[in-house]
Amino acid sequence: MRTLLVEDDPLLGDGIRAGLKQAGYAVDWARDGQTAKLSLESGDYALLILDLGLPKLSGMDLLKWLRAKGSSTPVLVLTARDTVADRVAGLDAGADDYLIKPFDLDELIARLRALSRRSSGQATPLLRHGTIELDPAARQVRKDGRNVTLSAREFALLQELLLHAGRVLSREQLEERLYGWGEEVESNSVEVHVHHLRKKLGSALIRTLRGVGYVIDKS
Repeated sequence: MRTLLVEDDPLLGDGIRAGLKQAGYAVDWARDGQTAKLSLESGDYALLILDLGLPKLSGMDLLKWLRAKGSSTPVLVLTARDTVADRVAGLDAGADDYLIKPFDLDELIARLRALSRRSSGQATPLLRHGTIELDPAARQVRKDGRNVTLSAREFALLQELLLHAGRVLSREQLEERLYGWGEEVESNSVEVHVHHLRKKLGSALIRTLRGVGYVIDKS
């Protein structure tokens, strides 16, 4: 799940990025508001983690700009500003959630999962398709009640396709959602991951529309 992290503190930003990548997120890290704005103009992000005290363009101004242009990207605000007035201002400006520094990384990731569920209209934390069940919190996949071992990329790809069941996603879209800045993408990486998922979960799970992309049909 491609996520834009906007944080100017190098130590905190590096720690968040490392933790999110370990949890299976593809993370782009912008260290100022202007760079974040350019990234949002050119990239497709599932989630935005936003610090408010940013150089060049404040987090609040970036948030207002994002909502003014009609974007519905879920935004979780990270800030040391802990007054009620600050939280109200952030939420009224369009934030979906608010987390005060210092915070626990596990809580941050749990809040991101909740935002992702709400944005996709998912009522329960588990993703299901027939006898296949994906648990984002435990990072486990089961088929017919038995655990299936997937690589981090295979898990991320399956999660994207299940979240958008019934919608065709192109190879380019999937690459954008699976890989962050600076990560090498081999030309056939998506095809290889799809091949492995079919071997482990059934050949009929993922359909290929030649020249278009991949889809998991709604169950």
